Amino acid sequence: MSEFWEAGVLEPIDEEECWRRLAEHRIGRLAVEVGSQPDIFPVNYILEDRQIVVRTAEGTKLAAALMGQLVAFEIDEIDDDAREGWSVVVHGTASESQTLPSVLHDEELELEPWAKGAKNRYIHITPTRVTGRVLHHPSRGARE
Repeated sequence: MSEFWEAGVLEPIDEEECWRRLAEHRIGRLAVEVGSQPDIFPVNYILEDRQIVVRTAEGTKLAAALMGQLVAFEIDEIDDDAREGWSVVVHGTASESQTLPSVLHDEELELEPWAKGAKNRYIHITPTRVTGRVLHHPSRGARE
């Protein structure tokens, strides 16, 4: 690391701005506990009624998310060259639609999987806490 490098300014993002950023993006990471180890899965998602909805297949991600454990979900944007970026983290509980109307509703969401394969299960993350922070380059300081 260069001796001329100066650390950036880290500031919180208010909750409404976190929601705005969640609504604007479509790719995030779902963190779950698999056995006694944490694991992270990149997923595409949609935001609906302040819930994060992830379309997935049966398997480890789905099983771990629905085992009653808390989950975390994260989105970010990083500019390596400028040494700036931000992240939003959602902590919450995961569930799957259990009624026919809910499942049919999920099927109508504009949530197309990027990866091939049958992805006919939907994880709904109900937030218990939403936080965010932004890192500004020191020469730019905080932005509005």
